[in-house]
Amino acid sequence: METLDALDRNEQEMKEAEERIYRQIAEELSLRADQVRTVAALLDEGNTIPFIARYRKEKTGELDENQIRAIQERRQYLRGLEDRKTEVIRLIAKQGKLTPELEAAIRAAVKLQEVEDLYRPYRQKRKTRASVAKERGLEPLAEWLLSLPQAGDALAEAAKYKDEEKGVPTAEEALQGAMDILAEMWADDADIRRWVRQFTWRNGILKSKAKDPEAESVYEMYYEYQEPVRKIPPHRVLAINRGEREGFLGVSVEVPLEPVLDELNRRILRRSTVVRDILSAAAEDAYKRLIAPSIEREIRAELTEKAEEHAIGIFSENLRHLLLQPPVKGQIVLGVDPAYRTGCKLAVVDETGKLLEVAVSYPTPPHNKKEEAGEIFRRLIDKHGVSLIVIGNGTASRETEQFVAELIRSMPEKGLKYLIVSEAGASVYSASKLAQEEFPDLDVAERSAVSIARRLQDPLAELVKIDPKSIGVGQYQHDVSQKRLDESLAAVVESAVNHVGVDVNTASPELLSYVSGIHAAIARNIVKMREERGKFRNRDELRQVPRLGAKTYEQCIGFLRITDGDNPLDRTPIHPESYEAAMNLLRELGVGLEAVGTEALREKLKEVRVEEMAARLGVGVPTLRDIVESLERPGRDPRDELPPPIFRTDVLDIEDLKPGMQLMGTVRNVVDFGAFVDIGIKNDGLVHISELSERYVKHPTEVVAVGDTVTVWVLGVDVKKGRVSLTMKNPGKREAG
Repeated sequence: METLDALDRNEQEMKEAEERIYRQIAEELSLRADQVRTVAALLDEGNTIPFIARYRKEKTGELDENQIRAIQERRQYLRGLEDRKTEVIRLIAKQGKLTPELEAAIRAAVKLQEVEDLYRPYRQKRKTRASVAKERGLEPLAEWLLSLPQAGDALAEAAKYKDEEKGVPTAEEALQGAMDILAEMWADDADIRRWVRQFTWRNGILKSKAKDPEAESVYEMYYEYQEPVRKIPPHRVLAINRGEREGFLGVSVEVPLEPVLDELNRRILRRSTVVRDILSAAAEDAYKRLIAPSIEREIRAELTEKAEEHAIGIFSENLRHLLLQPPVKGQIVLGVDPAYRTGCKLAVVDETGKLLEVAVSYPTPPHNKKEEAGEIFRRLIDKHGVSLIVIGNGTASRETEQFVAELIRSMPEKGLKYLIVSEAGASVYSASKLAQEEFPDLDVAERSAVSIARRLQDPLAELVKIDPKSIGVGQYQHDVSQKRLDESLAAVVESAVNHVGVDVNTASPELLSYVSGIHAAIARNIVKMREERGKFRNRDELRQVPRLGAKTYEQCIGFLRITDGDNPLDRTPIHPESYEAAMNLLRELGVGLEAVGTEALREKLKEVRVEEMAARLGVGVPTLRDIVESLERPGRDPRDELPPPIFRTDVLDIEDLKPGMQLMGTVRNVVDFGAFVDIGIKNDGLVHISELSERYVKHPTEVVAVGDTVTVWVLGVDVKKGRVSLTMKNPGKREAG
């Protein structure tokens, strides 16, 4: 019976803890507790975040993916916190030292750090100076000092504890042992640690110095550097960390000593005492030897954690914008992977990305076979009707671009254009097992040329084949938690893929594996079934795919499109569970399925009053709003609304650039201190954060995103270093002002 009562009590405590978590998350994220509770329940049922955000809007109150993911992450952290609280309470109780006040303090803690501070005095420690002093029987002497005696002599009192056998030969050593006990006690005090931590955050200075001032390195600006802990930006934290890790820098956190010692003495010396100097010395030892090094480690760990989260956030945002770049449709593309010694590998792909032909040419040094290369290019262009040439931005890209521009000038009737694309990750993909399976007869560079061509035609479909960390839109990505980075980037890819939707009859297994609810094995099964039986004619046929059960079908089917199948609704984001509502809406409008995609239906849908119609059809307003939008533009690709990339016909040299020159460019990367913009020269130009806008900009992401087409003006050119500084502030307006 007692066991059952204990189980009931335990279950009740777990429910109460869960409710506390919901209330805390709701408060932190400015949501209602019932929204948090609903999202938690939906996640526990095995629903994915894209599915919940898109198809459970009525239940969640239209929370978006970011809000749902924030709930998931905070809940995970707070559950871990609750588990740790339970464990700490159990461990202290096991020692027989748990008081109601201590238990209440542990349960009230809102951060893991607070729990660990409260547990610190009870944690099993390795041998310390204090533990040795306790073994030697010096605790009573420490207690006497702590009692703030009004009379007596400390050394005379300490002499009572002399004991050769216990290793205390003198009164001085007895007194030192007692001071060690007090120093450790204060160092373990949760309130003292909290105060010192807060004081260090507010007043600490992060300092870095060169270990060898004569050594040349990229960290020279940090050879004699200092900045307040509370102000140092994330990218600087990661740069200093790397410099320290590579042995160039020594790093420390320095804090004004006097105010800290004054505060410790205020807490310890509550009245006058004959042992004042001894207690003050013990307090100073506690701070310098035990508290300060420990708090410095904590502060630096927290700075690093925040910097990592920030860097991962910027990388994730850049990646999302890159993945959602508009596809260049209807073009036969010649992809070029440039090189010197081994020649430029060429790959022609048709409008669907199907490989038509590969070749190699040698227009660059040391071969310089420009005439022969021109013949190879012309043959491929004429044979396949190439309209666009895409060049990777790696080795020899500059010389290859010059050659291609001259070739285009010699063939004006073809209307050819070219584009330089980032080939970041192309070599990673081309050497992968996946690329070997896709193109077993091609060499690594030829596969790379195919990837370069395809990443322009459909960036999302091609880039999902590459480890996101290799795509080249990050900042300090090798200096952050790789597990956390992988999780965040995978979530971004999943979000982007489901935002766009996937044509189930053309998608690769890699693209399909990012669809809500689908894992790699099911993705391979979909492709295998498609190859064996031919195209899927309707969404219902996907139920026959091995291992694609009812739950997976529910999660994925709304994100899978069948563009030319039996049912026009299958090419929309409308979930089959809402087909009846969609059909009822069409009936209300007096049309049938054949009207989907027509201008006549679009006009009728513009007249629909969603709230009234939702009540009439018995469906939720958000669901009906999505149905109307999907019927207005079936098969819509949200990426098509973005501006296309800038195509070029001629080369721009860094020597051609002059201050004040106006150019169009494409944002390639956004970092904390600005944005790198491709203006058609070998290296991207930098728009510093101070040059992004006339108004104050807290972070570059407020103004620009990867893939944006921007107007820039040249500020300065360093030909020797190949650097160009740009501005997005119109110099003409500045002069007029």
